Amino acid sequence: MIIQRLIHHHLRHGSDREFYRLQARDAIRWLGSKGVAFDATMTVLDLGCGDGTFGGELLDRGCDVTFADEHNWLPPGLPANRFRGINLERNDLRTLGVHDLVICSNVIEHLRDPEALIARFPTLVRPGGRVYLSWTNWLSPWGGHDFSPFHYLGPRLGPKVFDRLRGRPRQLKPGENLFVTHIGRTLRFIRRQPALRIVAVAPRYYTEFAPLMRVPVLREFLAWNCAILIEHRPANRAA
Repeated sequence: MIIQRLIHHHLRHGSDREFYRLQARDAIRWLGSKGVAFDATMTVLDLGCGDGTFGGELLDRGCDVTFADEHNWLPPGLPANRFRGINLERNDLRTLGVHDLVICSNVIEHLRDPEALIARFPTLVRPGGRVYLSWTNWLSPWGGHDFSPFHYLGPRLGPKVFDRLRGRPRQLKPGENLFVTHIGRTLRFIRRQPALRIVAVAPRYYTEFAPLMRVPVLREFLAWNCAILIEHRPANRAA
């Protein structure tokens, strides 16, 4: 369980690069516990990579990593020639190629139509390959991100109350770059995709409590961040 380390680090240092490294390393640990092996033969796509922290950790483990996002925020320490510019909602994702593992971390809550992206996962990962999908769902304690916990007042009233009480700028605006997402709906959508199979689901920052994810409604409030490991079914197993 890493949640207590993240809280301690955030209180002392804020959301610095090490804060996100802690998250990435713990996610890699969880993936390893589910049978994902990281080596030089593995091709990885860090989709919606941001500053490339997650993909950078896998690059350090010898994986062949491609970074993709609309803008290049990669720091100097990461190879610029591995970056591919793409808009996840408008561009053809097939230009990114096919990979053994796709990382999509903290992305779908920022998309107007996250299900459209999920439906395209089979075009990005080889049959038998995996997708790591994680995001902060709306009803979690951090669902409003920089205006949490006022998001519990709703995507319209919450920001207005926050702005009036706090008087400081927000980076995220519901309906523009932050959207309402739910764990239950996302799980149901994935299960309806014939080419996708859910391997494991867990609260990202306390994966030991994975059984929580079987409890509708409760999981929406207590998961904080949902992590799903998805397999692209081989053609003879898709049904």
